[in-house]
Amino acid sequence: MSYLHSRPGNLDSNGCIQQVTPQSANWNYVGFEVHQLSAGQSKHFSSPDQESCMVILSGVADVSTHSQSWSSLGERMSVFDKKAPYSVYTPPGEQMDVTAVTAVEVAICRAPATGRYPTRLIKPEDCTYELRGSGTNQRHVCNILFANMDAEKLLVVEVITPDGNWSSYPPHKHDSDNLPDESSLEETYFHKLNPEQGFAFQRVYTDDRSIDETICVEHNSVVMVPCGYHPVGVPHGYDLYYLNVMAGPTRHWVFKNDPAHEWIIDKSK
Repeated sequence: MSYLHSRPGNLDSNGCIQQVTPQSANWNYVGFEVHQLSAGQSKHFSSPDQESCMVILSGVADVSTHSQSWSSLGERMSVFDKKAPYSVYTPPGEQMDVTAVTAVEVAICRAPATGRYPTRLIKPEDCTYELRGSGTNQRHVCNILFANMDAEKLLVVEVITPDGNWSSYPPHKHDSDNLPDESSLEETYFHKLNPEQGFAFQRVYTDDRSIDETICVEHNSVVMVPCGYHPVGVPHGYDLYYLNVMAGPTRHWVFKNDPAHEWIIDKSK
């Protein structure tokens, strides 16, 4: 089993099915958790030194902080509903209370911060959309906390890759702090399949092949990308969703394609 793969897990006593910390991933920036709450259940989230973006993956919830509150956030019952999510951004030290109105699944995305930006709601209409690629390289991108919204370190985006297609392709990397040519960003992929019994493949590899892992991901898998190229392929019959969380020394997404495969871009123009 790859050390870059956090396999789907059962609920722990706190309703957490995935948890990645900088310590567990042996890196410096990205923290990521997924929690499932039953209707009426409440949870509290806070961090003294990290900014957070709570993404409502599915279901409806009441959300409050010490200064703001929102009732019945959430419109989609599945990440495959072709709707953008509701999300809430909080700075370090801000507690966020989540109470499930229906069964709800939330992702908590974290990165180090100093408190430069205030708590705010990110509504579906605040998100921006892109259709990337063509043919069997086409995927649907929803930017949740990207160029559309300010943050100190966090970048959060979700992607739907239709069955039989490739994503994060041609293979690209962002592991060199060498702006303006490339930025350095750690990244997590939280995968979901439709139907849930499906699978997909993600490869993570570096130029010198010091990392070269091919991972069979399942519904609710997390893949950690500390460095290197990281393409994803989806078999026929199954659609793939993933939520990306990125963070690094600077909040810039500047990537470099694998030179061996960059010809694919020129051919598709």
